[in-house]
Amino acid sequence: MRELRPGVWHWTAAHPEWDSSEPWGPEVSSYAVDDGERLLLFDPLAVPDELLDGDREVVIVLTAPWHERDAESLVERLGAKVFTAPRDSAQHLMEQFGLTAEQAGDGSPDILWLTDADKTERPDGIDVFPGHKHNDRVYWIDGKRAVVVGDTLVDFGDGLHINERWLTGDMTRAQVVEGLRPLLDKPVELVLPAHGAPADRAALERALRA
Repeated sequence: MRELRPGVWHWTAAHPEWDSSEPWGPEVSSYAVDDGERLLLFDPLAVPDELLDGDREVVIVLTAPWHERDAESLVERLGAKVFTAPRDSAQHLMEQFGLTAEQAGDGSPDILWLTDADKTERPDGIDVFPGHKHNDRVYWIDGKRAVVVGDTLVDFGDGLHINERWLTGDMTRAQVVEGLRPLLDKPVELVLPAHGAPADRAALERALRA
């Protein structure tokens, strides 16, 4: 774990469901932000114990429901609230991936354990931007001049970029760029992807170049 700047931490952990056919490596990134009152955990996996010391309120922020990772165990352990977009319905799975109704079943199994009591409204101090899927989110944290980009911008070893392999039929690269372009009006200094190391504003500008 390393502190990128006061109150912003990054660490990596091996994803338990990684497969060698994936374009990303077995290590994935998680982040924590201390805003003075709360500890915000973004896509948390194997959170270092020292981060959880103290009496701060812990809030889990998922960039996508499939990034639930250790969220359930953290809710059970700490009583943390979770902010997330909804999981894919059966209809979404059929439209996005061409599944049959039988294959889609009751929809994605992501965050099925999450109850209304565990959910929270969007934490104050965070602006939400659209990601590369209907339930993928990008978060701007103004007080830290940081943007958490989840799966929307990734770095598999060749620089930060939009991974077009993960785009579904109803989304184009140009649409993703258009949705994120307002970030270039922000004083971005840190770009925090789920796949790859933290990057800077120049990397964001290159990734969103038309």
